[in-house]
Amino acid sequence: MTQSSSYGTDPFRDGSDTTSRDRDPEREAYQPPEVAKQEEANILRAKILVALIIVLAASGVGASTYLLVKDQEKTNFENQFAGYSSEIIIVARQKADQLFSALDAFAVSIGSQAAMETALRNTSWPFYVVPDWSIKAERLAELTGVSHPQVSLTSIIQAEERAKFNEFAQQAIPNWYQESVENENSETTAIEFWERTIPFIHFYDPENNYQPTPVTRSQATGVLLHNYPLAFPPGSPLMATLFDTVYAEGANAVSAISLALRKPAIGFTLMNIGTDAETPGSIIVQPVYDTANTKAEDRKVVAATGIKLHWLDYFKNILTDGEFGVIVVVKSACPNMCSDVQQARGTSSSVVSYRIDGQNAKYLGDSDMHNPQYGDMEVTDIFVDLGIDESDLPEGRCIPTLTLHVFPSEDLEQSFQTSNAIIYTAVVAVIFIFTSLVFLLYDHFVRRRQTKVMERITRQDKIVANVFPINIRDRLYQSQEKQSKHKTKSNVNNNFDDLDFEGDSHIPGSAPLADLFPSTTVLFADIAGFTAWSSAREPQQVFVLLETIYGAFDKIAYRHNVFKVETVGDCYVAAVGLPEPVDKHAVIACKFARDCLKKMKEVTLKLEITLGPDTGDLDLRIGIHR
Repeated sequence: MTQSSSYGTDPFRDGSDTTSRDRDPEREAYQPPEVAKQEEANILRAKILVALIIVLAASGVGASTYLLVKDQEKTNFENQFAGYSSEIIIVARQKADQLFSALDAFAVSIGSQAAMETALRNTSWPFYVVPDWSIKAERLAELTGVSHPQVSLTSIIQAEERAKFNEFAQQAIPNWYQESVENENSETTAIEFWERTIPFIHFYDPENNYQPTPVTRSQATGVLLHNYPLAFPPGSPLMATLFDTVYAEGANAVSAISLALRKPAIGFTLMNIGTDAETPGSIIVQPVYDTANTKAEDRKVVAATGIKLHWLDYFKNILTDGEFGVIVVVKSACPNMCSDVQQARGTSSSVVSYRIDGQNAKYLGDSDMHNPQYGDMEVTDIFVDLGIDESDLPEGRCIPTLTLHVFPSEDLEQSFQTSNAIIYTAVVAVIFIFTSLVFLLYDHFVRRRQTKVMERITRQDKIVANVFPINIRDRLYQSQEKQSKHKTKSNVNNNFDDLDFEGDSHIPGSAPLADLFPSTTVLFADIAGFTAWSSAREPQQVFVLLETIYGAFDKIAYRHNVFKVETVGDCYVAAVGLPEPVDKHAVIACKFARDCLKKMKEVTLKLEITLGPDTGDLDLRIGIHR
């Protein structure tokens, strides 16, 4: 026959839909509907996405925080260094300008006084000794504010004046020594100084084992006449007085440039006062004229006064305590812009480096000692520019221009590298961890609520799954979803709409849930004598009988893959070949009927003890239609 089927109750199918002939209902688990599986998968994907977003956000914000703090530290470091470098350059230039001004005034005063005294004595340069030399030089040192300066005066002596000047020096220098010893409170007597003085213009001949040798050349001579303070040069038993400085000068020696241009010059020298060893220093040379009238066209250079000082004096007392780690490199535009002493020793250098820490400065070396990694932060400015026109220079000479090159040190940068970046990053990480914990706690409570809701829905769904095959159940849910779109009401307490089995629930345009099964066997079974038996029993006893018998039949039906359609009173309706087609549906139905008859007899005999002796008389009538 052709069977068109709708589906009744089957509380023991446990939601299974399999074609196995020997199935065990205890081993087959409940299968939730596809919509539940999809929702679970969607929720899991959403959680993974949220977790991924939190991790990425935490990583991004943490990295950004770390980089921003580090960048701010670097900016603070660069700004602070810019302030330090600007202050160092400004103050150092002010000190240099002050030195040039003071030395210029000193040279003018010497020249002016010499002009008056030589006129009164009817004499002229170079036969002149500056009175109270040590007092004037000491006053110059006080005005410049430098520590341990060396002040000197070099007279220019022509070749024809050399013999006469040697005689003049023998008379004048001892008197000058005595005056200086008294003014400087020297422990060495003037006689001791004179005994160690070469009494003629001389130089140290390298070809004659550096023995003091009289100057005999025809060119003019620059003779060192005055020195302050009065002392023996370190490592030498002889005084430097009457030493020919011009002999030792190279083309770019400081005094040579100054005398050639008749302008002040600055360069490098060696300092041996106030230190345990010779260290690089600065020398400034200022020409001395025979008249103080700067407009006189016939005035001539008769001498040169110079002041030597430690480079440290330029860089002391610039920064305050707590400000440290700045490297200053001083360079000369002339490759060998040095003093005569350096030229003679072959130790000329036009580069020197210092480190400034607070109010103090430290000598690093006579080369560029800055850290190359800070080369891009170099701040350069002109230290001393004498405004010399290159066209005025004699051949082979260069412009004595000094430049300052200021760099930060690693210590300065490290002083701005704090643990703030790590602390702020850690705070951000803690915030995100706390947020994640809150999210997990919230998810826990949501899961608890959802679990309770899902347990109730699952119980409801199991009933539906036991009533309908899985595919029919899923189709019912899909139909219900479509139908819910046409409803205007909403259920606040439950997101799942109740299935509406009553009334007009048909959705226009949708197909009814009815399938055609052309090859099916239907079985009808009822209990013979049930009406008379049940009329003499309590309802509870009737229920126990039907539940026990039909429960046993359901298990048999499950093993034989028989689909129970419905039970009406004592009538049990089942079918074979649906919802999935089976070839031997009639044979299966017969075997099912046989097992049911056997089970009926076993159950009624067992129930006689509790339900009465006539319970065993009940019998089963079965009808099969193919």
